[in-house]
Amino acid sequence: MTITVRPLRPEVRADVEGFAHVRHLALPFFLVTPESIVYDVAHTHPDAHYRPLVAEEDGEVIGTAQVGLVNDSPEPGQAYVNVYVHPERTRRGAGTLLVRTAEEYLAERGATRLFAWILDAPGNRAFAERHGYREGRSAHFLRLDLAHGTLPPLQTPPPGVELRTAADFADDPRPLFELDAETTSDEPSDVAYEFTDYEAWLEETWNHPLLSRELTSVAVVDGRPVAFSAARTDGGTRYGTAMTGAARAFRGRGLAKLAKNDSLHRARAAGYTEAFTGNDTGNEPMLAINKWFGYEICATEVRYVRELG
Repeated sequence: MTITVRPLRPEVRADVEGFAHVRHLALPFFLVTPESIVYDVAHTHPDAHYRPLVAEEDGEVIGTAQVGLVNDSPEPGQAYVNVYVHPERTRRGAGTLLVRTAEEYLAERGATRLFAWILDAPGNRAFAERHGYREGRSAHFLRLDLAHGTLPPLQTPPPGVELRTAADFADDPRPLFELDAETTSDEPSDVAYEFTDYEAWLEETWNHPLLSRELTSVAVVDGRPVAFSAARTDGGTRYGTAMTGAARAFRGRGLAKLAKNDSLHRARAAGYTEAFTGNDTGNEPMLAINKWFGYEICATEVRYVRELG
């Protein structure tokens, strides 16, 4: 059979369903839906030159790649290529074709450094190294059984702190943008970010179809959001934490933990049965918090990097 690689056609339902299916099989701890795939293509910032690719064999999508530039970094030339192949369709050349096509596309758009997440397995590591990528940091995926696990009891907010949801900020979400920008800039990362484009945040985060404003919990002091836990859902039974954090001036008070506990309790009450999150392997404080909630590590990804030119 001949394998071909081409751009995803977001207007073709079979394409986006195939893309979502492969991603779910290869990375079951990451929330993705056909609707979120179409949305990302339409609403990712133009400067990212975002282009999802599919590898196709005999009319079947067997491989996928997320490809684009990191447009919100002050350092030009940063880019990403994340390749995932159907677990039963590996060793057919789909991954190599996807990587080659992605690299050519990114090089034409000025990329000089490529970052790629791969699941931590000997075959995946060997694949990355054969293609000139070198090992970097790593991160865990974690899973919590919401249906049968035992969450910590709900906590009463300390004096002066109020718990709200993101939905309460629908008329003016800018304070949440500012909090998200501050916490994201302090996350462990290979790439420096300048998270300053409010309109892009509205498009890519606030209006994203996976975001649940009703399940996103926010700790508020004097009307100002100071900690939050952003929730995503797949519209079925799966819930994920996109980001949990606190403003620098309010860290060390347990407010991010308070917000996450509130969000998890409301997610379970709403009928969600599985919760997922991710942590850098070196982020011991957040790993300890997630262990306290009952999360267990279910997989590890390794970040690989390649210099072009």
